[in-house]
Amino acid sequence: MTTKCVNCPLHRKDLFKTMTREELGYMQKFKVGELTVEPGTPILMEGSSAPQLYTALSGMGIRDMTLENGDRQVLSFVFPGDFIGLQVGVLGEMGHSVEARTHMRLCVFDRSEFWNFFRSHPSRGFDITWLAAVEEHFLGETLATIGQRNATEAIAWAMVRIFLRGQALGLVNNQTMEFPFTQKDLADALGLSLVHTNKTLARLKKKQLLSWSEGVLHIFDLDALAKVGVTSTDTPRKRPLM
Repeated sequence: MTTKCVNCPLHRKDLFKTMTREELGYMQKFKVGELTVEPGTPILMEGSSAPQLYTALSGMGIRDMTLENGDRQVLSFVFPGDFIGLQVGVLGEMGHSVEARTHMRLCVFDRSEFWNFFRSHPSRGFDITWLAAVEEHFLGETLATIGQRNATEAIAWAMVRIFLRGQALGLVNNQTMEFPFTQKDLADALGLSLVHTNKTLARLKKKQLLSWSEGVLHIFDLDALAKVGVTSTDTPRKRPLM
């Protein structure tokens, strides 16, 4: 059964800004349905011009792109509440792919109504612009991490960011959260080899800072891990929900 926007469970999460009843009405008209996908299912393909845009209602996925030599760069991990397909909505073509890594439920929006939505609801258009700016900021921070943090700092930084996002979404229980990705995914996100990533994670585990196995991430000391990652434990700022 399709979830009505007014009953969206994500609205109860601390991470998202409160929407007015009028805004919820806008979104209900923009939404055309829901899609359920299994782990490993491509949601959007690099180079494609899909007719739909999505918001992740539940589950996790991954954004990545493939270089001409076949190597892969992971751009980010997809969490509940993330807006998927903005690139195709603006440019008409995806520059990266999005794949489900868990069972996911997606709110579906009609891309052909995207510009009408901007014109009719400029405040919501600003929210989309805000999300794009946050994504740009995150990619800049990731680039700085790849260029300036060593492997230990980079992995600590990534795990802190992931864990804080999970906390804000209510996905953390007793310092533990589901993290259904692989060490290769993390390595490809941070420009590290798989061997280097594996050894670094083992060192962080030996220092009793974190443990990550079988799709479960456990952070033993978030403040200490943040210190290693040269970052903060500030709560992520509230974000609009599309």
